[in-house]
Amino acid sequence: MALVASAAFAVELQWETDFERAKQLAQQENKEILINFTGSDWCGWCKRLDKEVFSTQTFADFAARELILLKVDFPKYAQISAGQKTANDRLARKYGVSGFPAIYLIDDGAKVLLRTGYRRGGSEQYIDHLSRYMK
Repeated sequence: MALVASAAFAVELQWETDFERAKQLAQQENKEILINFTGSDWCGWCKRLDKEVFSTQTFADFAARELILLKVDFPKYAQISAGQKTANDRLARKYGVSGFPAIYLIDDGAKVLLRTGYRRGGSEQYIDHLSRYMK
C-alpha cells in the first residue's frame, strides 16, 4: 500500500503566472520560456499533457536547467483573480491561442520559437521535440 501512495505524489514545477516576470527571469538566466496555455481543471488533453510530461521527474530536471515555465490558465471551476484573468486573456490574444493545450516556446525577447500542444510519447520525446527549437 505504501508503494501505491508514494507513486501518487506529483512532481512540483515552478510555474510563473506573470509574463513580465517570466521574461525578466529568462533574460537573467539566459533561458527560453515555455508558456502553457491550459484549461487545467476541465481540458482532457491539458490534464493528459500534465500527467505524461509536466508531472515527470525527467521533465522537471530538464525544465530546471533549461526553461522558465509560465502557466496561463483558463479554469472553469477554480477561481482566479480578475487581474490574472485579464492578463491571461491579453496574453492569449497576443499569441493567437484558439484551443488548449497550446504550448509556446519563446525566447527571452518574446519571439515564438515553437507552437505545439499535446504530443504522444511521454516526457523524453517531448523534451527532444522542444530541444530542436532551443538555442
